[in-house]
Amino acid sequence: MHREKLHVVLADDDKDDRLFFKNAFEQLRIKHELLMFEDGYELMEYLATAEEPPHVVFLDLNMPGKHGLECLLEIRANPQFRDLTVAIYSTSSSPEDIEGTFVAGANIYIKKPDDFLSLKKIMADVLSVSWLYVTDGLNRENFIMSY
Repeated sequence: MHREKLHVVLADDDKDDRLFFKNAFEQLRIKHELLMFEDGYELMEYLATAEEPPHVVFLDLNMPGKHGLECLLEIRANPQFRDLTVAIYSTSSSPEDIEGTFVAGANIYIKKPDDFLSLKKIMADVLSVSWLYVTDGLNRENFIMSY
C-alpha cells in the first residue's frame, strides 16, 4: 500500500475506541486520511456514495443497528469492493465470530488491544501489507493478528 495518501475508514460505535484508534493512527508516520463512522449504516451509506473506495476498512463487529458481519457480507457481495481490504476490529475472540468473518471474506481479524503501543504496532503491520497479494493465500492460521 505505497500510495501518496492512505485512505482508511473505521466503523465503531464506541466513542472511546474511535478516539483511541484516531490517536494511535495519528502517531504513525503514514500520510493518511481517516474517516470514522459510528455504525454500519453510516459506513455503508458512505461506501455507496464515495467516489473511490478506501484502501482499508477497520470494522467493529458488535455495533447496534447494522452490525459488522452484515456490513462485511454487503461489501463482499458488491463487485466494486472486491479488492477492498477489510480488517475486523473487535473485542470478541469468539471462535464463531472469527470463523464467520473468515468465511464471509474479511482479510484479517484483530482483537482490540488494551494498550496504545500494541494498537500502533497492529496498525503499522496491517497498513504495511499489500493485501492485494495476500488474499489468495488467506488461511485460518494467518487470519487472526496477534500482538
